[in-house]
Amino acid sequence: MTQHEAPDDCTGCEALGDRRAFLRDMGRLALGALVAAGMTPSVARALPLEFVSGRREGGARNEHAYPIPAADGVQIDKDESVIIARSAGVAYAFGLACPHQNTALRWDASESRFQCPKHKSRYRMDGEFIEGRATRSMDRYAIRRDGANLVVDVDKLLREDDDAAEWKAALVRL
Repeated sequence: MTQHEAPDDCTGCEALGDRRAFLRDMGRLALGALVAAGMTPSVARALPLEFVSGRREGGARNEHAYPIPAADGVQIDKDESVIIARSAGVAYAFGLACPHQNTALRWDASESRFQCPKHKSRYRMDGEFIEGRATRSMDRYAIRRDGANLVVDVDKLLREDDDAAEWKAALVRL
């Protein structure tokens, strides 16, 4: 050994491994942390949820523009309490509150559905009621397409039980 070389204290040390082994072990560690936190591997891989903010549009109505989502999934604008959902070539805008008792809904990506954390009401991707304490589907906002944007009228919240035809029509085919 020359006087400028540091001694190799790890020669023959079992802790030395190749990069693949290190990455494999770190992946297992991360997966273990997710499981410990209550996330299954399938949920950890499938989180098509994004938080967004709409851009206020001019005009008399209280409208907000959102870029059309590039893929199926869910976007939430917490400030305006709007959920934008895209599924199978159709976009919807929902109120964030569960129609049962106004608790903020959550997106369950592993089941591709919305769920109320308070009383466990469940809704399909299109907002239709599946089961639980709620008595109707999720409330939808009036929505239209304007070029590459979805424009949501946050003053026009539609209830399925008030006008089923208008509620069903509140969508944009992409």
